[in-house]
Amino acid sequence: MSELIESIQIDTEQSAITDAEIFDAHSGGKLSIGLTTALDTQRSLSIAYTPGVAQVSRAIAGDHTLAARYTWSGRLVAVVSDGSAVLGLGDIGPAASLPVMEGKCGLFKEFAGLDAIPIVLDTKDPDEIVETLVRLRPTFGALNLEDIAAPRCFEIERRLVEALDCPVMHDDQHGTAIVVLAALMGAARVLDRDMTALRVVVSGAGAAGVACANLLQAKGISDITVLDSQGILHRDRAGMNDVKAELASRTNPLDRTGGMVEALDGADVFLGVSGGVVPEELIATMAPRSIVFALSNPDPEVHPDVAARHAAIVATGRSDFPNQINNVLAFPGLFRGALDAGARRITGEMKVAAAEAILSVAADSLTVDQIVPSPLDPRVAPAVAAAVAAVADSAE
Repeated sequence: MSELIESIQIDTEQSAITDAEIFDAHSGGKLSIGLTTALDTQRSLSIAYTPGVAQVSRAIAGDHTLAARYTWSGRLVAVVSDGSAVLGLGDIGPAASLPVMEGKCGLFKEFAGLDAIPIVLDTKDPDEIVETLVRLRPTFGALNLEDIAAPRCFEIERRLVEALDCPVMHDDQHGTAIVVLAALMGAARVLDRDMTALRVVVSGAGAAGVACANLLQAKGISDITVLDSQGILHRDRAGMNDVKAELASRTNPLDRTGGMVEALDGADVFLGVSGGVVPEELIATMAPRSIVFALSNPDPEVHPDVAARHAAIVATGRSDFPNQINNVLAFPGLFRGALDAGARRITGEMKVAAAEAILSVAADSLTVDQIVPSPLDPRVAPAVAAAVAAVADSAE
């Protein structure tokens, strides 16, 4: 098998991680099912299974809402992917995406105490994906969509939000946007700048880029310029899909045209979620005391050491540099809060509350090298869950 696998060497504070260590940790998968009630006597078997279970089933048949109390469905998150946009690997298919979905489920359990199951679907057809998940609805209490390529991901999420009576979120969009908002609020506070006055450039008009632009705009930032592989999105540009055209209609207020050269000149913030490369000379044209979030993994759009020559604050998606912007800061607590509150939807207000809660954990220790808490900080998920639940409760 070794000839089929590229060697991976990851430097950590402790030591280099080897291929053998990685594959050993994944052997047999990373998840298992545990029991919450004993099954070790005839009496316990009769209570948990036949004949006792029939009473619970009859009760649920008479009142379907009881399933949330007497099964795990009310606290179960389905983590679903078609494997079409996995990490930096691209369209690798459902089987190859399963290790990632297992890992995501593990994070739900570790950080929020929520059970989660990975579901990978051998189809990219939006109709088939939506129909499958609608039919599976009695099984789970919330739906985390993952690694589904744009623009299909927008349609699939929208249709599922409309069809299902439970929290639904595409994490590549909204989890990223929440943590980016938290990080930008932290950076603005460290630099003593008005966040709403910042001129932001978003490189990438896929799932993450669109969601980030939307949430930053909702928080009051008006000057946002978004680029795709063809350049700046602007109102008169031809050939854009419906999502990009709609975004262009309400961003880029000065109607800039061109490419990265024109976009970055004098900009305050660069947000990279595209996987492209940005030369140092363009970072150098940004405004004084600029902010660079180069989030592509494993290779940031600009190396953080290079960006730091020109920017006041630099963040990446990597764990081996300061200011890691990682979705695990958001999604476990967000789903926990939504489920705690019995929310049927994840709203924009809940996303903003999650970002503010993330920032609050690090509020007393913010520096240029710590604009958000560590992804391993155990205070984050409870703080996010409480803030999200409070917003959800107030909206009822």
